Amino acid sequence: MLKIVPDPPSTPDTSHYLEDTLVEACEYVFCGLAVAHQAVATLPKSPAALMTQAVIHELEAVRTLLESAIAQVQIKHPRQVRSLH
Repeated sequence: MLKIVPDPPSTPDTSHYLEDTLVEACEYVFCGLAVAHQAVATLPKSPAALMTQAVIHELEAVRTLLESAIAQVQIKHPRQVRSLH
């Protein structure tokens, strides 16, 4: 059966997009931290180990900021759970 009338345009909730973007950024930071920790564990006496530890410190600060931003978005705009019942 063909629909004659199209569906009305949906208005996107930008807070959900922001939250999704923040969560994705946090996942990238976690990956970066894992790589940096592995680099230090593999070559602890390398001259680059000190710089890698500095990178770890900075990534942990970014992760903390991202987690705080995610919490703020979730408090302001809680997601509605929709049930099929």
